[in-house]
Amino acid sequence: MNDASERKLILSHFWVAFIAFVVACFMGEYQVLERSGFIAAWDSPSVYFASVSTHGVLMAFVLTTFFIMGFGYAIAASSLKQPLWNKPLAWLGFWMALIGVVLAAIPLLSGKASVLYTFYPPIVAHAAFYIGATLLVVGSWFWCVIMLVMFKQWKQANPGETMPLAMFATAMNALLWLWTSAGVAVEVLFQLIPLSLGWIDTIDPGLARTLFAWTLHPIVYFWLIPAYIAFYVFVPKQAGGYLFSDEMARLAFIVLAVFALPIGFHHLYMDPEQAKGWKFLHAIGTFVVALPTLVTGFTVIASLEIAGRLRGGKGMLGWVVCLPWTNTMVLAVILSLLMLIFGGFGGIVNASYAMNAMVHNTAWVPGHFHLIFAGTTVIMYLAIAYYVWPILVRKPLFSQPLAIVQLWTWFLGMTILTTPWHVLGLLGQPRRISTVVYNNLLTLAWKPYEFMMIFGGLILLGSAVLFIYILAKTQLSASAETVSVTIEFAEPLHAVESLPLWLNDFKLWNKVIAVLMAISFGYPILQFFFMDTSGSSPWGY
Repeated sequence: MNDASERKLILSHFWVAFIAFVVACFMGEYQVLERSGFIAAWDSPSVYFASVSTHGVLMAFVLTTFFIMGFGYAIAASSLKQPLWNKPLAWLGFWMALIGVVLAAIPLLSGKASVLYTFYPPIVAHAAFYIGATLLVVGSWFWCVIMLVMFKQWKQANPGETMPLAMFATAMNALLWLWTSAGVAVEVLFQLIPLSLGWIDTIDPGLARTLFAWTLHPIVYFWLIPAYIAFYVFVPKQAGGYLFSDEMARLAFIVLAVFALPIGFHHLYMDPEQAKGWKFLHAIGTFVVALPTLVTGFTVIASLEIAGRLRGGKGMLGWVVCLPWTNTMVLAVILSLLMLIFGGFGGIVNASYAMNAMVHNTAWVPGHFHLIFAGTTVIMYLAIAYYVWPILVRKPLFSQPLAIVQLWTWFLGMTILTTPWHVLGLLGQPRRISTVVYNNLLTLAWKPYEFMMIFGGLILLGSAVLFIYILAKTQLSASAETVSVTIEFAEPLHAVESLPLWLNDFKLWNKVIAVLMAISFGYPILQFFFMDTSGSSPWGY
């Protein structure tokens, strides 16, 4: 990556992402303090929900979107070994998305958009929030176009050759995002913006929730795929070994994209607008999408075992000790997989109708969500930053030992934060409340767990600040030490000589996605236009 303008573009995206990240961490610590009720002077439902909404938007939309765009540009330029296509369009997308963030922040911080990040009417935010969110999404669509054009250009220039795995996954993620964001885009453009501007008097909340379900679960995989890319193309190389199987990696990305999209109704299990048959169909798809995660876990662990044995590991588990635990990428993937195991278990509970009914709208849900997203996914974002930052700024990482400490503290903080959440969910503590205004033996039993959450949040906040400190010191240092200027990708254990078209392109899979989306969402959405959903019978029939 020798083009200074490309490095500036990537760094700009990363800095926006990580500034949003650290600001959100400060808000997160305030929220667990306020929710606990330990500091009575801080009790303020209006401030709490404004903070929760801003925290959610910063983490789920700003951190992820800007990081994924910057990472995608880095992957495209380095794996394809060609300049980025249409850098002015890339900058236009960046500025449009950034303006959208600023526009949305005004009502968020002023308490006029305290709707969390789930876009669920009948609660409605100020129009500026929805317009800003729309600009953010449209800006990201420019990134999608650039990734897909570069994918096509490389295929045309290299007929019959194998698309680099990193770019194959990145382009697949761009395709996934175009499909994923369509649901919320339709909801915002045709329902929420007209309603918030007073152009219409009412909307159908059931239709809105269905459209957002289109986006709500697949977006998780949009966030997760960059972490999986690092699993497959960075970790084996950094560990000193080889990727166990290039073909299995491609298959995992394909299944993620194809089966993550036509599901989402497990978020509507308790809602009446969709029939149980459609919920069951989506539940099956939810369990199917667990398969590529299992494949990924197997492939990554196999790749690590190869590296450990090449480094002298003997016996059944001797290879584990021989892994380079002081390498940030290797340490991060181990910690990430540990959190994925427990977070994935929580996801199976949420996807199961009967068990979901027990934990629905309890503290269990944010516990699961934070373990998967802020744990499994974000820790890999941090590791990716540690790897590519020296390449982007042409300076060595400020302190490798501090980076190791930062990753460990993020893991420990997330474990301490989310474990009490899961327990509190089983004890019946509701989510999406600012404080508990009644006291009995049950709520008194919640107090030790709330204290643990505060402690875990403090560790996470300190870890986030340390992360920003390391990046800033790296970029601002006066070091003249020579560093690598090339992103290195793992080689597969067995060289890939040729691939069938369905593993090297996604034209077929795009058609499959279209069919599955029509089946899963066609009737559930069309029914709102052909039946009266504005009321109910006196007996609820």
